[in-house]
Order: sequence, then structure tokens, then C-alpha cells
Amino acid sequence: MGRVSDRVCIVTGAAQGIGRAIGEALLDEGAMVCFADINGQKVAEVAEANRSRLNGRAGNVTAHVVDVTDREQVRAMIAHTVETFGRLDVKFNNAGVNKPMNFMDVTEANWNFIMGINGLGCMIGMQEAARQMIAQGGGGKIVNTASVASRQGFDNVAPYCASKWAVVSLTQSGARDLARHNITVTGFAPGVVATEMWEQVDRDLMEIGAADRPGQAMEEFSAEILKGRVATPADITGTTTFLASAESDYMTGQIVMIDGGMTLV
Repeated sequence: MGRVSDRVCIVTGAAQGIGRAIGEALLDEGAMVCFADINGQKVAEVAEANRSRLNGRAGNVTAHVVDVTDREQVRAMIAHTVETFGRLDVKFNNAGVNKPMNFMDVTEANWNFIMGINGLGCMIGMQEAARQMIAQGGGGKIVNTASVASRQGFDNVAPYCASKWAVVSLTQSGARDLARHNITVTGFAPGVVATEMWEQVDRDLMEIGAADRPGQAMEEFSAEILKGRVATPADITGTTTFLASAESDYMTGQIVMIDGGMTLV
């Protein structure tokens, strides 16, 4: 028996990086998982790869295309999951974006794009998951992806930092409101993780003149990590599976830092 055996989970932003790793770790611990992402082709490929990997438990995997800023699409994703697996126990609001701009160059479009997905998308995901959990009874768990950027501001990614501060606030607000329904709301805050998203951030920082060479941004952001290296997605999933499991039932309203000691709070 795994730590999350028979729990039905949705992970957004699951076509790559941390989201994919979260979903696969949950599957390995016995969960049924809906991999959800706006990139339909890529998330379908991830789901199919996991069906092949699981063999006899291929039925534990499904995929769905979703724009997390569109409430009707989020409702459709949850309905698909419930139709497939019977209920919803755990919802990971992991989808997120970043698009670095120097502080004085940040535009309304840049702000709205990042805050829309990272902030509004998180709130809609929390609300709609909670509605399903309340309707079916038995409580549930909502887990939000914050960031080391939720604890301090960085000059080239101000909207991203603000959006991840919003995730922390939404986690606390949701925890207060949903406790009476036996729904816990927690989150985790990764630091520098070697994923496709960080590779894109590295290119974007070079484009705006904030870095001179490939890899410079990751090196500079990583310089103060006490563990002495950047994280891999596998460094994150022990905590995310814990947050989805019964082991964290007495925990709510909290953000767990997983940054190798980059920021001590």
C-alpha cells in the first residue's frame, strides 16, 4: 500500500517539470491521477507514457486540457476526473508562468498575464475543487505551488514574485474558510529547480540584458543555496506526496519551503 493509495488527484501544469514529477510520484504511491495542462498534445503524451509504465495500473491515469484561468474549463476538468475515478480527493494548483522583465519595464500586459495564471488560476482552482469536495463529502486536500519568490522580491521578476505572494495569501485564506468542511489547504515553495521553466527564464533574462551568458542566471540565483546545488523535480516530490497523504491531515494554511536553504524564514 502506498501513502496515497486510491486517492484521486488532479495536478495542473503537469505536462512537464515539477507538475509531471508530482503526478508520477503520486501514481507510484498508489493514487489515481489526472494530468492537466493547457498543452493538450504534451499532456496526452505524458499520460500515455505513464499508462505504459504502470502496465496493470494503467487505468489510474487520465489527462485533460485546461486553461486554469477559465472557470468553465476548470469545472470540466474536475467533472472529467470525477466521471473517470468517482470523486476528487486532492487538487494540486501547480500551473504557473513567468516572463522576466526589468522592473521599470514591466507592462500591464506582463502583469496581467502572470497574475492571471498564477493568482487567479490558483483561486479558481481552489474554489472549484472545494465545491466538488463539499458536494461529495469526506473532506479533501488542496495543495498550491508557491515559490522562493513568495518570500522576497527580485528585480527582474516582480509580477512573478507578486503572484506567488498571492498564492501564499490564498492558501491562508482558503485554509481558514474551508477548515469547517474538513478541507486542508497547504502549499510548497520550491527554489531553483532544473526544469524547462528555468531554462526559459534563463533565456528571457539574457534577452532583457539581465544575464550575459547561458546558465548565468541559475548560477547567481543558486549561489546562496546551503545544500550547494540546484534542485531536481525529484527533490520536491517527497514533500508533495506527503501533503497529499493522510500524514499531513493536521496541517493547513502552511507553506513548506523546499529550496535547499536558499531562504531561511
